[in-house]
Amino acid sequence: MLNRRNLLAGGLAATFAATTASKVLAQENEAPPATPDDALQRLKDGNARYVANQPIYTDHSHGRTLRSVGQQPFAAVVTCSDSRVVPELIFDQGPGDIFVVRVAGNFINEDGLASLEYGAAVLGVKTIIILGHSACGAVDATIKSIESKTLPPGHIPSLVNAIRPAVYDVIPGNPPDLLSAAIAQNAKLNAEKATVAHPVLADLHTKGEISSVAGVYEISTGKVAFL
Repeated sequence: MLNRRNLLAGGLAATFAATTASKVLAQENEAPPATPDDALQRLKDGNARYVANQPIYTDHSHGRTLRSVGQQPFAAVVTCSDSRVVPELIFDQGPGDIFVVRVAGNFINEDGLASLEYGAAVLGVKTIIILGHSACGAVDATIKSIESKTLPPGHIPSLVNAIRPAVYDVIPGNPPDLLSAAIAQNAKLNAEKATVAHPVLADLHTKGEISSVAGVYEISTGKVAFL
């Protein structure tokens, strides 16, 4: 016997099914970006959805079998190892869309450069994002190391030494927020490094087949500011 409760439950189920279907359809029908500009815009649009809490990439089991055959990411993101920074969520993309390189302090070393070359030359990514984030502990540790003229223990000095150039760049300007200024500069310097890295990335940039962009993710708001 149908009653109001059954009708309501059925209506909600139908609405949920329709919404889920539309989201899956959106994922299936979104064509790979054709140009670096298209790739960057797709990331910007995804971040806007993330900030508004309106993601479309929520069914991570969809396409699992297809992904087992291979991958075709359209963007590479060099990001910090910070557990709060998750590129797929930040840019509202699905598994297989973003080629991620992680290291505390989001800088490019030899291993990272080799990974980016693979992502660009073999997988065909169209854009590289160097993504810093607010309150970065690695950058903060570098500032404290410079100010105290001491090095942290263990292997952490390798991180500090990689981030030093960004801190030294911004210190002369006496910024009101040294940490934020250094975080932004660190992202910019590494985006520039990706642009001129010979022979693979520099050649692709010269041909206009890839772009490299710096950005800073604000953890409290979810928004990425592109620099």
